Amino acid sequence: MKQTYRLLTRWWTAFALAISLAMLGAAHAFERFGDLAPCNLCLKQREVYWGAVVIALAATLWALLSRASRGTPRIAAFLLAAVFTTGTITAVFHMGGELKWWELPATCMGGGDVSLESLTALAFGTAPAAKPVMCDAVTWQFLGLSMAGWNALISAGLAVFSLLAAKRPKDARAPRS
Repeated sequence: MKQTYRLLTRWWTAFALAISLAMLGAAHAFERFGDLAPCNLCLKQREVYWGAVVIALAATLWALLSRASRGTPRIAAFLLAAVFTTGTITAVFHMGGELKWWELPATCMGGGDVSLESLTALAFGTAPAAKPVMCDAVTWQFLGLSMAGWNALISAGLAVFSLLAAKRPKDARAPRS
């Protein structure tokens, strides 16, 4: 168990990269195969994972190319903690709007299929107008939590583990100069 924890914290950016890509893949799969069009807040939550991908990929590549035998830089874990905390806040805001805890902004709609072909068909009157996706509508639930709720839990867990990776044991830290 201790070895697994040490490996996870030492190479957290690689694991965060894989988890972020998996979350993005799941979101796109729900959209593509589940016909669940994302609202604007759903797209904002995806942007958080794209930010995590950039940070985690850069840190992991740096560690691999520089032959950092003690793992990835701790600053990357702190940055990932900030990114995942932002994702948690965004997801909780979305979930609160779905549960009618507060009002969401009036601009919180749309985000469906917008492409040049769909806009051209709409302009020529050959396609029906797409109904915008509202952020306060729950389109999918599992065990009583919407996608935003699950995303809030996952993002919070990733933020906590990023902090643990940043404050990893002394033997896993990069050597001091």
